[in-house]
Amino acid sequence: MTAILHDLHEHPETAFREHHAADVVVGHLASHGIAAQRPAHGLDTAVRAEVRSQDFDPTRDRTVGILAEYDALPEIGHGCGHNVIAVAGLGAFTALADLLRAEPRAFRGRVVFLGTPAEEGQAGKELMARHGAFDDLDAAVMVHSYFTDTADQAWLGRRDCRVRFTGRAAHASSHPFLGRNALDAASLAYQGIGLLRQQTPPTDRIHAVITEGGSQPNIITESAQMLLYVRSQDPETLAELSARVEQVLRGAAMMAGVEAQVRWDEAPATLPVLSNGPLTDRWVLAQRRRGRDPYPGGTVSEVLAASTDFGNVSHRVPGIHPLIRVSADGVGLHTREFAAAAGTPDAERAGMDGAFGLACAALDFLHDDALAAAVREDFERAGGFATAQDYFRS
Repeated sequence: MTAILHDLHEHPETAFREHHAADVVVGHLASHGIAAQRPAHGLDTAVRAEVRSQDFDPTRDRTVGILAEYDALPEIGHGCGHNVIAVAGLGAFTALADLLRAEPRAFRGRVVFLGTPAEEGQAGKELMARHGAFDDLDAAVMVHSYFTDTADQAWLGRRDCRVRFTGRAAHASSHPFLGRNALDAASLAYQGIGLLRQQTPPTDRIHAVITEGGSQPNIITESAQMLLYVRSQDPETLAELSARVEQVLRGAAMMAGVEAQVRWDEAPATLPVLSNGPLTDRWVLAQRRRGRDPYPGGTVSEVLAASTDFGNVSHRVPGIHPLIRVSADGVGLHTREFAAAAGTPDAERAGMDGAFGLACAALDFLHDDALAAAVREDFERAGGFATAQDYFRS
């Protein structure tokens, strides 16, 4: 596991290009005598494998999924610690597979491993979900790297928006009055987004870049383009914030006298994470056996929240997405400092402790009928099954 953690750390691959990582995962599963499916669920770098008890009966027994991520960020590598996430998921799955091989009656049920590509901005799990990846699961578990141990942290829903402003070119000196400046609209929209933030809750997030703004200063810009991310804590508030952002974009186009083409969700929208309480409790118990004591939900400020496509999974089946300490306190995700931390002895310990915690939570879920009933009740109380398409046309 430690060798794999460092191998992935030294060979970072961005979304949909995780060929080396997928090969490493498949090779390790093969070394345990486990055949893996790749491609899987519509993605070339996705991996699926499973083990089941000899008397497995899908009408009576439960199935738990253990998820792993292994994509990296452009330029800074594993600044989100997905190499640690991969080892935690892979280690938990192979531990349970080895347990079942050593003692065929160790547990009843099925364990599914899912290697899930393209979490960073591309919602790979949602794409896999549309190809049935989670249809036969009763629960799903994974762990995320972080700067502290946290059992339950807020994760925001996220949408992307691309807008193209189209105006009319003209000579910027001799005939500027004949033009309609698309860059003016982009500039107005950027300022309007900044002003809108004053009227949004502190957990809402809007980020924007101008990806196209003209080529020559002596030409009135005919075409300009922006890419925006919009985030909020609930699907309903995310929909409301999206509508307000689109009003700003179209209003900017009106002020500049240009046209606006607005397109949402080039990558599928992601939903906030629904963390399952009873399963989270089992994760905490397992982590305490490893000398860790994860903070409970609400301890780490919700202002620090990011987004993950596991949110989409957690609305389909009960799930947990706790965080495990990899770096020093205060080292933020998506930084070079965190990428460096993801290759340290602390990261190695996090990978092993994470694997232990996921294996224990999965094993408890398969063994304990009362726990499984509580897990399902908690899921239904939180709203039950839902998809991103139920809230957005994505």
